[in-house]
Parts: sequence; structure tokens; C-alpha cells
Amino acid sequence: MTTGTGALRSSTSTTNRWLSWLLVATLIYLLLAAVGAIGDGFKAATGDNAKQLFAFATNPFVGLMIGLAATALIQSSSTVTSIIVGMVAGGLPIPIAIPLIMGANIGTSLTSTIVSLGHIRSGEEFHRAFAAATVHDAFNVTAVAILLPLELLFHPLQRLSEALAGLLVHDASMDMGGMNFMKALLAPASDLLAASVSWLPGKVWPGVALIIVGIGLILFVVQAIGKLLRKVMVGRAKDIMHASVGRGPLSGIASGTLITVLVQSSSTTTSLIVPLAGTGVFTLKQVYPFTLGTNIGTCVTALLAATAIAGPTAELAMQIALVHLLFNLFGILLIYVTPVLRGVPPAIANTLANLAQRSKLYVGAYIGGVFFGLPLLLIGGSQL
Repeated sequence: MTTGTGALRSSTSTTNRWLSWLLVATLIYLLLAAVGAIGDGFKAATGDNAKQLFAFATNPFVGLMIGLAATALIQSSSTVTSIIVGMVAGGLPIPIAIPLIMGANIGTSLTSTIVSLGHIRSGEEFHRAFAAATVHDAFNVTAVAILLPLELLFHPLQRLSEALAGLLVHDASMDMGGMNFMKALLAPASDLLAASVSWLPGKVWPGVALIIVGIGLILFVVQAIGKLLRKVMVGRAKDIMHASVGRGPLSGIASGTLITVLVQSSSTTTSLIVPLAGTGVFTLKQVYPFTLGTNIGTCVTALLAATAIAGPTAELAMQIALVHLLFNLFGILLIYVTPVLRGVPPAIANTLANLAQRSKLYVGAYIGGVFFGLPLLLIGGSQL
């Protein structure tokens, strides 16, 4: 009887696992369809006027703050970067989209900072947890401080991503009879979404509605995929973390990348390690490279989203997704690999942790100011 019950439980567990992965595949399909809908919506709503529509974001610092605030509010850089991919496909110029992507990278680190507050009652634990959380912020801010001026002056990210996108999209489009299989695969969902807003008058309103539907669908799908993958993979993710984080920088970066790809959320990955750092399982030196890996892993969603775009803007969509990846890779090469700069983010994190341990007012000022106050002030000021 016991053997039979055990076999039944094993069979049920296997069935549930397969159903979970089938649901993940369905959600990924919906994500691709949603990104395509945003691109189609922007094309319909703006026609050839996309540049004028986004004239308010031509100031790169305003674009940076918009990306930061949007990600801090939504709490998912994967969602924001997927939306940006769709916007680029709909006409948003690449030079405007690049600061938005950089801002999204900073905004995603809010979650781990909030998680560190769970240790606020224990002084030493809170110091370790807050430092582990803010080393991610500090690295991303340092990367933007170096790479944004370089991008504005010499455009390395734009040029290299353009060259790579040309190769990738060209190769991907070489199939039997020149047929775009991704477009054919997504056509039923695209047609259904377009039909759902076709009753609206004119060309602009159906386009606006399609953008809203696409954004809403992305918000739902990314959250649902995150929950589902955390349920299926979080045990294995923790095993990977314990086995590899403390084995050196390369192992730490690789494990951070892999776990983020598995759970589809850098916020989740960094939130997993902050409590372990707070309790002393991992040191700041071990956590630091791990958080860099999460930056790489979170790029997968935007790259996946870019494959949903077909036609003349497919290359541009892939280009902005590659900008996200190259920005994070260059950041690691320039900061972590360079001995002079490697210690800057941990030094900033330790300083912030010292202030936070001294007074909790610094914590509120830091979270409110960096993630909400400063972005809203710059965005509002630019409109005036």
C-alpha cells in the first residue's frame, strides 16, 4: 500500500512539473505576443511621429530617470526592458532608449534594499544585509556614471549593438523560402489582440489600446512566470547558490547569471542572497560578483522579447536588447576587472550601511530620494 501511494505521489509530482513547464511555455508565447502588440500599437498610434512623441526624453538624464522610476514602481527590469523593446519596434529612437535601459538597471535593485530591512532590528545583521543589497545599487550607478558619458560622446554601445544585431537578425531570417517562422507562430495571438481593439474609432485609439493591452499582458506574464519558476526552480537555485557563490569571482558571476535566468528575475535572485549575507553565510566580497551575474541574467527576457519583432524594425528591437547585455558586460569589464575601480561599489555600500546603522532616517532618505524623489524632480523639472 505504501509503495503504491509513493508511486502515485511521484506520478502526480511528475505530471505537475510537466504542466508547470507547459504553462511557462504558454506564458513565454504570451510575452512575445505582448511585445509585438506594443510595437504594432506604437506604429498605429504615432505613424511617423514617434520622435516628436518622445521629444521630452531627448535629455538623456531625463530618460535615465524615467527608466529608473518605472522599474522601481513596477519592480521588474525584465518588464520595463521588454516594454522598451516594443517601443523601439514602434519607432522610439535608439539614442533615447539607451538611457531608459540604463535607468532600468538601477531601478531593479530597490527590491533587495527593501528585503534588507527585515534585519533592521539587529544592528550587525542589518549592516551586512544593507551593504549586500546596496552594493548592487552602487555598481549600477557607477556603471551608468562611466558608460553614459562615454555613450553620449562616442556611442560605443549603439555602434557595437547595431553591428551585432545586423548579424543576428540576418542569420535568424535565413530560413526556407524566406518565411519568418516567428511571425507565423505569433500571427494568431497578434490577430486576436488586434481584433480585441478594432472596434475603437480611427487609427490612434486602437493603437493606444493595443499598447495598454500589451503592457498589461507583459506585467501579468512576467509576474506569473516569476512566481511559477520560483516554485519550480527556487530549491535548485538555492543549491546552485550554496555550491558556487563562495568559490571565487567567476563562479559567483556564473551562478548569479544562471539563477536569474532560471527564476527570470534579478530582483528575486538578489533578494535570495541578502538574508544569507545578513546572517553571515556569505560575505560582501562573495555577494558582489554574484550580483553582477544577476545583471547579465536579467538580459535574457529582453533578448527573448526582441525575437517577437518581425519586419523592418526587427533589427532595431534586437539592437536595444543587445544594448542592455553589452552595457552590463562592459560595466563588469570596466569596473570589476579593473583593480582601481573594483573596490568602489563595496566602499559605497559599506558607507551607506554605516549611515543606515547609525540612523534609520538615512534608510528612508536613501530609498525615497534615489528611487523616487530624484527621478520625479528631474522629470518634473524638465517639463517646466
